[in-house]
Amino acid sequence: MNSPILVLATVNAPYSKKLDAQELVHCLLDPSSAKAACGPMSSFFGDVKPELQIAFAEMYGISHDQLVAAAKAFAEFSGRSLPLAA
Repeated sequence: MNSPILVLATVNAPYSKKLDAQELVHCLLDPSSAKAACGPMSSFFGDVKPELQIAFAEMYGISHDQLVAAAKAFAEFSGRSLPLAA
């Protein structure tokens, strides 16, 4: 299974509203959108392996710095400890 499909399957599994790849990318680049989709974003940062998070981001033109910034912002918002935010 390729990484975008695996990532989206993991992110969307527990939720009725499903994010597509572009919506997930938007959430990674826009903290207010990430907060509005806090369930899927929590799954992305908490349930998807960091190497798959990085591969997904790279595939969609998100730099490592942007991904780490998104993880840090979501960790602060959610109060969770996230690997990429460390």
